[in-house]
Amino acid sequence: MSLLTTHNLTAYYGDFQALFGVDIELNSGETIAIIGANGAGKTTLMRSISGVLRNASNSVLYEGTAIGAKESDAVMRDGIAMIPEGRKLFTSLSVKENLLIGTFGRKVNGYWTLKAIYDLFPILQEKADAPATSLSGGQQQMVAIGRALISNPKVLLCDEISLGLAPVVIRDIYAAFPKIKASGASVIVVEQDIAQALKVADRVYCMMEGRVTLSGKPNDLTREDIQDAYFGRITK
Repeated sequence: MSLLTTHNLTAYYGDFQALFGVDIELNSGETIAIIGANGAGKTTLMRSISGVLRNASNSVLYEGTAIGAKESDAVMRDGIAMIPEGRKLFTSLSVKENLLIGTFGRKVNGYWTLKAIYDLFPILQEKADAPATSLSGGQQQMVAIGRALISNPKVLLCDEISLGLAPVVIRDIYAAFPKIKASGASVIVVEQDIAQALKVADRVYCMMEGRVTLSGKPNDLTREDIQDAYFGRITK
């Protein structure tokens, strides 16, 4: 049985329809990447899975249970954590306080403790008492990742974690992925950087205008397949 699936998922912002019958599947221990241009519906998909946007209950199944209509705090308690686009740290809190926010609402024993986060990103221990806003963009992204991990999620949603960061910082952040996967988390990565997405993913979904236009394993997809799905011609 799949760990998480969406079935004919539709999503709206008021009268505007952003997703049209999206079907994806995440298996235990897997990393899938969601790629596509701006406006493709990638972030809306993450918001729908995480409960920020609520939809038909059976449009999202997690461990066989319908969660599409659940609120985001309940989804987090179930074991799904999201690293949101733009990081969204608490500006009045220190680095350590921002990290510990991730433990609220989900009390489980697991690999990810404060010490484990510091081992993953040593700079965060050095700056533990500093205001989160005093950190560089890359360091703030590490805080956002740590905040999600410390809840010991079964599913980690990563929404544009490389956005606006220098290539060397992106490299350091993605270098943490093997350890994240080894801890038992299954991962969905939303990424505009196609090359980076293909490096980390077991399978890839391409979206355009709220629909899945291509899916498959990275080694099975040609550059032409991806280009057609990304920019216009639907290929399945």
